[in-house]
Amino acid sequence: MAESQGGEKTEKPTAKRLADARKNGDILQSKELSTAMVVMAGVAWLAVAGPSIIEAFLNMLRQALRFDRGDIVGFAPAARGSELLGDVALPVVGTLAATLIAAIAAPALLGSLGFRPGAFAVKASKMNPASGLKRMFGVHGLIELVKSIAKVGLLGAIGLWVVWDRVGEIVGLGRADLRAALSDLGSIFIFACLAMAGALFVIAGIDVPGQIMQRSKRLAMSKQEIKDEYKEQEGSAEVKGQQRRRMAEMLNSSARAAITDASVVIMNPTHFAVALRYKPGEDNAPIVVARGRDDLAIAIRDLANENGVSVLQYPELARAIYFTSRVGRIVDEGLYMAVATVLAFVFRVENRMASEMDRPFIVVPDDLKFDADGQKIIN
Repeated sequence: MAESQGGEKTEKPTAKRLADARKNGDILQSKELSTAMVVMAGVAWLAVAGPSIIEAFLNMLRQALRFDRGDIVGFAPAARGSELLGDVALPVVGTLAATLIAAIAAPALLGSLGFRPGAFAVKASKMNPASGLKRMFGVHGLIELVKSIAKVGLLGAIGLWVVWDRVGEIVGLGRADLRAALSDLGSIFIFACLAMAGALFVIAGIDVPGQIMQRSKRLAMSKQEIKDEYKEQEGSAEVKGQQRRRMAEMLNSSARAAITDASVVIMNPTHFAVALRYKPGEDNAPIVVARGRDDLAIAIRDLANENGVSVLQYPELARAIYFTSRVGRIVDEGLYMAVATVLAFVFRVENRMASEMDRPFIVVPDDLKFDADGQKIIN
């Protein structure tokens, strides 16, 4: 059972795991959302600037078919071409800019915008034909195939519906004036594209939650991995240096800075005091930031009261933490449940969801019970 708990990836990824994944190019992304936003941005721009774009192309065509003696005498095809392209440059650049902004906005909405050199690194697994075949014919490849078929079917059905609904209008375009026919054709085209873009957003609405679930599952960690990661960080020279500086600051300021940063102080009731800090997203487990006995315990209690830090009396738990944990280290694993219960109660009190009358009863494991001299209590 212990092996199962250590091997199953049931825990959310730590901040370091997420940062490493982003650095290596493993980010939350959805091709369906990007496609939908690019198509919608392009169609919206065409809907707004369509008439001016058509007019610019017509003007370019008129200018290209018109020439005089000066064009023959002073033949300059490069200048002439630049002049003609200048008439349509602004509308075309506007379309490209709209789609480019949409392409950038899609990953920004998913919190994945940024340049990551690790994503461009050569990976042998991607060059291995066997790995490529596995991706193509594996579960992921099958899901992508089903999504592609569904997307083609949905968009095809919408296109067929638009044509069928306006077949009479389309047939009548051949008898209309050219300018009016182009205007009507443009309206039909814009309507069809808007309908298809809307369908793409529906597909993206299904794809994005699926991508979130897949990435969460891919980056999930086991309890053992979290412990190993914390030990690795704790053993690094940088972290050791930070711990030494932090402890020096505590000694120089009589633990004032540490108490200010604490989440709770647990006492017994005047002989022992331990200050714990736990910040979700920063700490993987509760950390002892200060501890003391007798006069130092009283000083810790007074500092906590001055800085608005909750002070709770749990004699057995205070002694257990004091004799099993050092300053700057996480609490003993056997005390996780008891400490988590205390921290949850403090959170509820701070958010006015509980009062002192709701203070929970804490059970300390028998093998972690100590007397005032640090000797284990044998029941």
